[in-house]
Amino acid sequence: MYRAVTHNIEVIVEPFYLEEQSSPDEQRFVWAYRVTIINHSDIAVQLRSRSWKITDANGRTEEVHGPGVVGEEPFLKPGDSYQYSSGCPLTTSSGMMSGSYMMQNHEAGSTDEGKLFPITIPAFSLDMPGYKPVLN
Repeated sequence: MYRAVTHNIEVIVEPFYLEEQSSPDEQRFVWAYRVTIINHSDIAVQLRSRSWKITDANGRTEEVHGPGVVGEEPFLKPGDSYQYSSGCPLTTSSGMMSGSYMMQNHEAGSTDEGKLFPITIPAFSLDMPGYKPVLN
């Protein structure tokens, strides 16, 4: 598992290689990853958008940006957590992902209410079991 904490909001990522959806002979390697977001802060926040940087073993990078996650913009009160799963196909047997979420402050009456701030998604590796990862 990979962890990052920004502004008392913890992001935990656990990647899984999906052998049944992968076809190494056709250079198709697929991973799922489970993300848990835990609000350890004393304010309510809402996840508004995501930005991902996906790098394969050949150093090719793709950036993905969009609203929310899996079609949702979860609202997290202090102490709340949210979990979702998604996936990533690559043409190489290993890679890396990293990124950030844009959160919105929902502290009623605060001068910061409504302000957006980024939180870090920890960098994590995508490794096919039995293969030595190589990143350029």
